[in-house]
Amino acid sequence: KLTYYTPDYETKDTDILAAFRVTPQPGVPPEEAGAAVAAESSTGTWTTVWTDGLTSLDRYKGRCYHIE
Repeated sequence: KLTYYTPDYETKDTDILAAFRVTPQPGVPPEEAGAAVAAESSTGTWTTVWTDGLTSLDRYKGRCYHIE
């Protein structure tokens, strides 16, 4: 499951919004590429960091919610 891809997400006034232009590698769905960018731009990483202990990951994590 792509936990960082949330197409039904509705933005809040407190959200910080950013737009990225991404060209996925061949065979990689746009949703997966967008989720990877959202993860690496926020709480997702390949190593153990302090954010792993956050109790409210859903509050702090980045989200990919719109793909054109």
